[in-house]
Amino acid sequence: MSEEKNRILKISILRFDPNDPKDFPHMETFEVEEAHGMTLYIVLNEIREHQDNALMFDFVCRAGICGSCSMLVNGRPTLACRTLTSKLDENITLAPLPLFELIKDLSIYTGKWMQGLNERLETWIHNEEEKLNFDKLEERMEPDLADEIYELDRCVECGCCVAGCGNIQMNNDFVGAVGLNKVARYHLDPRDKRTEEEYYNIIGNEDGVFGCMSLLGCEDVCPKDLPLQSKIAYLRRMMVKTALK
Repeated sequence: MSEEKNRILKISILRFDPNDPKDFPHMETFEVEEAHGMTLYIVLNEIREHQDNALMFDFVCRAGICGSCSMLVNGRPTLACRTLTSKLDENITLAPLPLFELIKDLSIYTGKWMQGLNERLETWIHNEEEKLNFDKLEERMEPDLADEIYELDRCVECGCCVAGCGNIQMNNDFVGAVGLNKVARYHLDPRDKRTEEEYYNIIGNEDGVFGCMSLLGCEDVCPKDLPLQSKIAYLRRMMVKTALK
């Protein structure tokens, strides 16, 4: 009995170098023999090592923790390192995530966008202490609350929810699910001393929680399966109560 042959994958990649005035966006197709347990990250490395060493894409951890390898796979935002080729058709189309600054090919600059978001939403613990006391014991926290905060802290800022958000396509100032998730995380944290009114001033508008149309594309594409829907609803209820005071 003859062994079943491995599939030949046809990988079509959107190529473009914005720093090269002679370059223009175009598709380029590569063929790769599929192997057992192969991910798109492995596919891209095979292409770069054996077919085109100029291909650019991002990766660090290869375990879905860093969020660097986010891209559009057949039009859907996801992580290359967590996408098995066995789950896909033989013809696969790859493109960089939209909305973020393009470096080249599949490589994008999510850090610049995320830094601006963090500064805008002030995503750090605000307390009344004028000076840090490094000798102070860590404040106690209920285990269930700590677990809830940790769940939101699992966001890797990959940008998939941003690329999958229909609201941001229409309003580039919308903070997106990643921003609202961060705000929910700090609102839950008892060490953060901001008032409800201060939170309202940050996200109580059309660029914040009231700009969300509940399309929930963000939750559909989040590779970490974060509870984005429930946290956005939680923030909306909180903001409505604050506005009615």
